Formats: sequence, C-alpha cells, structure tokens
Amino acid sequence: MDKELCFHCGDACDTVPIVFDEKHFCCNGCKTVYEIFESNDLSNYYDLQAAAGATPNEVEGKYNFLDTPEILDKLIEFNDQKHQIVNLYIPHIHCSSCIWILENLNKLQKAISSSQVDFPKKMVRIGYDPEELSLKELVLLLVKIGYEPYISLDDYDKGKKRVDRSLTYKLGVAGFAFGNVMFLSFPEYFEVQEFWLDQYKNLFRWLMFAFSLPVVFYSAQDYLKSAYKSISSKMLNIDVPIALGVLVLFIRSTLEISFDWGTGFFDSLTGLIFFLLLGKFFQQKTYSFLSFERDYKSYFPIAVTRILTGGKEETVQVYSIRKGDRLLIRNEELIPVDGIVLKGNARIDYSFVTGESEPVKKVSGDKILAGGKQLQGAIEMEAVKSVSQSYLTQLWGNSVFSVDKTSKFQTITDKISQRFTIAVLTIAFVATFIWMFVDSSKAINVFTAVLIIACPCAIALAAPFTLGNMLRVFGRKKFYLKNTQTIEQLAQLTTAIFDKTGTLTTAQKSTASYEGMPLSEDEESLLKNTLRGSNHPLSRTLYNLLAEHDILTLDDYQEHLGKGIIGVLEDKTVKIGSAHFVGNTAAVSQENTAVYVSSNNAYKGRFVFSNQYRGGVSKLFREMKKSLDLGVLSGDNEGEKERLEALLPQFTPLYFNQKPEDKLDFIKRLQDQGKTVMMVGDGLNDAGALAQSDVGIVVSENVNVFSPACDGILDASKFKQLHQYIKASKSAMKIIKLSFVFSLMYNVIGLYFATTGQLMPVIAAILMPLSSISIVLFTTVATNLVGKKLT
Repeated sequence: MDKELCFHCGDACDTVPIVFDEKHFCCNGCKTVYEIFESNDLSNYYDLQAAAGATPNEVEGKYNFLDTPEILDKLIEFNDQKHQIVNLYIPHIHCSSCIWILENLNKLQKAISSSQVDFPKKMVRIGYDPEELSLKELVLLLVKIGYEPYISLDDYDKGKKRVDRSLTYKLGVAGFAFGNVMFLSFPEYFEVQEFWLDQYKNLFRWLMFAFSLPVVFYSAQDYLKSAYKSISSKMLNIDVPIALGVLVLFIRSTLEISFDWGTGFFDSLTGLIFFLLLGKFFQQKTYSFLSFERDYKSYFPIAVTRILTGGKEETVQVYSIRKGDRLLIRNEELIPVDGIVLKGNARIDYSFVTGESEPVKKVSGDKILAGGKQLQGAIEMEAVKSVSQSYLTQLWGNSVFSVDKTSKFQTITDKISQRFTIAVLTIAFVATFIWMFVDSSKAINVFTAVLIIACPCAIALAAPFTLGNMLRVFGRKKFYLKNTQTIEQLAQLTTAIFDKTGTLTTAQKSTASYEGMPLSEDEESLLKNTLRGSNHPLSRTLYNLLAEHDILTLDDYQEHLGKGIIGVLEDKTVKIGSAHFVGNTAAVSQENTAVYVSSNNAYKGRFVFSNQYRGGVSKLFREMKKSLDLGVLSGDNEGEKERLEALLPQFTPLYFNQKPEDKLDFIKRLQDQGKTVMMVGDGLNDAGALAQSDVGIVVSENVNVFSPACDGILDASKFKQLHQYIKASKSAMKIIKLSFVFSLMYNVIGLYFATTGQLMPVIAAILMPLSSISIVLFTTVATNLVGKKLT
C-alpha cells in the first residue's frame, strides 16, 4: 500500500498520518507550519510549489547562545534601539515559494519590518524591532516554518567571508571529463584499424559515458534548472536551447552506444558544457575584479574630511580612516564608520540601512553607526573602528533606496535568445516533418542533430566576455559602471543632459569677489562655519576662500536644496543662497553667478564667482552633438548664459533656475517622448534626475556626497573623454553583434549537415568547440583593441 505524502513537506508518512483540515501531515511540526500559514493568510505558499518547506526539527535549547550580547554583536549587521538587521544563510531556499514566504515574514510577525531574499546566495536580510522580537525568537520562527538558518560564528566573523567555489568545482569536473573524452575519441575520429583499439572500442565508449555523467548532472545542473524554471514560468530564456542541446546530446549518445549505432557525441557534450562554464567563470571573475567590495575602497573617489591637531582639515580617502581619527561630517554626507559624536547636533537618516524614514537625533557622546546620513549641518565625530568595506558596500545595492532600472531594460542576449529558441525549435520540427516523408528512419536523427548543432553556446558566451571585459577596461580608465547593462544602455543613448555647477565647472579653480556692506568678524565667522557644513560646489569654493576662523558648533543648520543654507548661533542668523532666499527683492544683475548673504534677515551683499570650466568642454560637446541631443540644466541664474553659448555648440538648449524637482521632471518628459537619456551631474541637486534617467553619471572630484542613485562614477580628470566611453560602449555592442553573426555562420554550416542527415560526431566535435573558442578569442581581442584607443 502506498504511503500518504505530507501536504507540507512532501515526505512519505512512515507512521499513521495526522489528518487536519482534510489534509495529511507526517508530523505535528508540518501541521503546525500549515496552521501558521493558514491563520496568517499565507496559504498561497502551497499554490506556488507543493512540498517546498523542510520538516521542522526539535530545536529546544539549540539557539540559547543567541541571548549572549557578545555573540549578538558579531551576528547583527545593524543595531539601533528600535531596529536591527541580520543576514542569515538558509540552505533550504530553493524555489519561488521559498522567496515568497520569506519575503512575507512581516505577516507572520509584525515586529519584522522588512525581509529580502538573495536567491543565488541563499541569504535573507531581515530588519526587525529588537524591543518586540529578539534574534533568538526570529530564528525560532524561521525554524518553525521549515527554514532553519545555518549559523556559524566563523562565517559571521567580519574578517572572514564565505567563498562560493561551486562554479570552480563544476568547471574543473567538466574540463577533466572533456580532456579525457577527447583522448578516448581519437581512434573513432581517425578510424584507426588497430586490433586492440577495435577490441576495446565498446569499453572506451562506456568510459566516455561514465565521464559525461558528472558533467551533465553536476556541472550542467544550473542550466537545466534555469531552463525548467523558464518553461514553468512560460518564458523562453537563453538556457532553454542550451538545456535542450545538453539533454539531446546525452540521450542520443547513450542510445547510440547502447545499441551500437555509433560512438555518440560525448566529446561535443563535455566540450560544450566546459566552454559554457568557462564563459561564466570569466564573467564571475570580472565581476569579482570590479565588485562593489573593491570598488568602494579602490576605485570610488569617495572621501571624508579628517581634522588634524590644531583644527586643520585634510581630505582623505574613506579607506584611510583609522580608529581614533576625528572626522568632519557635513550636511548630506554619509557616516563612513561607527563613531562617537563630539560636536554638533547630529540628525541621522538611517533609511539607506533600515528603510525607516524618520531621522534619529544624537548629541555629544552618543554612538552613531556607519551608513547613516547627516541631515543637519556639520558634526564632528571620533571613529571607533576602521571602515567596514563589506558592510558599507551593501548599502550601494540595497533595494531600499535604489530603483532597479534593469527590470525595465531587456538585454541584447534576452532579445536574441527568445527568437533564437523559437527559430531552432521551428527548424527542428520542420526538418523532422520533411524527413518523415523522405526517409522516416532518419527523422529522429535529424531532429536531435538540429538541437545538438544549434545549441547557442557562442551566443551565451558573447555578451559576458565582451561586456565583462569592457567593465574592466573602463575601470582602468577611471570610469566606474555599476553593471554590464549600463554599457548596453550607454550604447542606446539619444540624449545627454548636463548639470553646470560642479559638472561643467570645477570648484578647484573658481574665484569669488565680495560686493556689498562689509561683514563683521562675528558675521564672517558664522558664515564660515555655516559653509563648513555644506557640500555644494559654490559653498566649498567660498569656504576655502574665506579666512580661517575658530570652529564653532551651530545651534541650528538648514540646507534647502536649490535655494541656500541657514546657520544659527545664539541670537545670530546668517543666510547664504539665492537673492530671493536671503530676502533681497531688489533687481539683481544677472551677469555672473553669485551667492547672496544676509545677517539677521538684513541683506549684506553677494559673492560673485568667476567660474572655471573644465578643460575640453567645448570639444566634448562638439563631438557629442554629432550623434546626441544635448542640453544643460542649471540651478544658477542666467549670469553664465552668454559665456556658455560661446563655449558650447550653437543652439544647445540652456535652462537656468532649475530646482531639483524641475530637473527630474525635465528628464521624465524626455523619456515620455521615447528618448534614452543620460544625466551627468555632481550627485547633490541632481540626485533625482540621476535616478530618473536611463543612465545617471556622477562626475567626481576629491570630495563627494555618497550618491547611490547613479549608474556610474566618472573621475573628473577624465570628463573630456566621456564621449570616447560612449563610443566604446557602442563598439562593444557591435562586437557582440558580430559574434552573433559568426555564431550564426557556424550554425548555418552545422544545420546543413544536421538537416540533410549527414551530421557526424567528428563534425560536431570540431564545430561546437571551434565556435566557442573563436568567439572567446574574438571578443577578448576586440575589446582590448577598443580599450587601447581610450585615453
């Protein structure tokens, strides 16, 4: 008699099943999980995939160690009074239902505010209120629903990382098998008439079969799983024809040696998987080379101001921070390390980390955590540890504050793969149908041959090798892109919009002259200390030009984006910004860029700036004008209009007095017209426009506000090379398309032999690896040649 299967976990019930709600359960644990889901309106879990969970085990006392504060400090990623974040490794994550239930944990426990699953790494990042739910209770909840986390203090030691070497192992197995199968196939290729070889021919064939087993069922498992999920989702991705090719190769080859029809295609099979994995390995290594772990430290020019003995300030790279350093954190700057507030009123926005939008107030002596953003003027802090690279870099990719543009963008491989899959299946069925009437004995051979020879290994390799190598080339040239899809989007640009201040101009060479009533010593001191908290390019320029004054802690500081800043100390108030902002309603000359100053609401005067434009701006715009629509958006007045018109190509649209929301709306209107827009800014007032644009590029000098809402960072010294990088992106796409053409040529040749019933093992063995090797060589050499042209 067949055993009943458990409704929750799918295991056979070894004892008498527990019947509840007309369903059978193998144990009380599975019944409990079902009751939890049912009572919390989560029964959809079983609609997504039956038997997805794991049977809960008895864990009484197992996680008592989670009550120890010292251990909690090692495990918890972020720890504030009302919010904790932990990353847990859960081996049972394996399907869409796992993702669904784990990302709906807040329905099971209201103290959980967020949960995000990283499916490839089998990790879940959970935010919760520690006052209502302890980490131990959270872990026990996960155990209860069948997703027991694996917790190892060694794995959570901040100095160590879990390294996934599964791809390396799979590649090693495939390479070993491929080499041996090729060696065993030589007698068959050349039909060597030698007694002993002929005697043991069947043994050699079965040895090839044995070598192919781990390749198909271990090395190729990711492609098979991906194809299965794609078909289950009623979609066709690039892995579908690959999986079909692998299975058909294996099944047909096995049948051939079983019935002594021939030698099979085990050499093509193992070679195909080896070269596919080699491409994936290359891509993974490229991403590792340019991973955000390394980008943040080695590439991104994000800096912080360190205060030296005597009050002198110096700008240092963020990774140079050491325990005990005294740091100045300006308005809108990211706190790079855990520390203690020394001076100033800290008002910290931790939304980048926790998703909570309510800022947290901190005073002198309070602890502040890395990842928060200062919102109220400048503060001084003491670092209590060095920069935690692995933690800070997670902030960049956190979906809490980063809109995923990639979900709206279809890559060239995605576009090609669907058409290719349909075309291959159509050719296979049509050719088989024709051969049913011509020679039915060859029909099945033709069908399998088409699927074998048309396997899109070259198509699958072209984009990873080309774009991965271009990322590396761009990185060497100080142009740092977030992912390979940004290269594809750069190649499709139709419009480029530039900010003026801090983008077209450089703060490092600007000068300013004062016009108006003289400022008293106290007014100038307050002005200097107010400017100290701002990161706007004009503020930084003016701050550096003013005379040295004692560092003061302001009672209040406010920065109004696109308008100006306010500083308050005791009974004195200073405003710096636009004429309207400081209360100067009189007519003001628009000849130059200027910032206006008022003291205690009485207008005092203005600082007139002589902007220094970056070298090569005119040439860059002339080059880009040939292929792109250009425009300039500026929050400043029209004082620089005539100078810009003389500097830029004729009829370049110039828009002044643009607020941050105006810039965002402008980009959106262009996109509504069907244009692909790149926004180039300095990452402050342009943050919304950068996030809205198809490609957002931040031009970075030494001091930066942390700006996650961008797709790339361009070193200011390479600004004039921007058009070269865009052209290089277009060249990369041409390389991919040429690779597709070469792949198509191989497929046409192979399909001729396949559809005419002439496909021999030696032909498949030559064509399939040859196409893969030639594509890899072509893309690597071609992208390196493109890179050499970049300056």
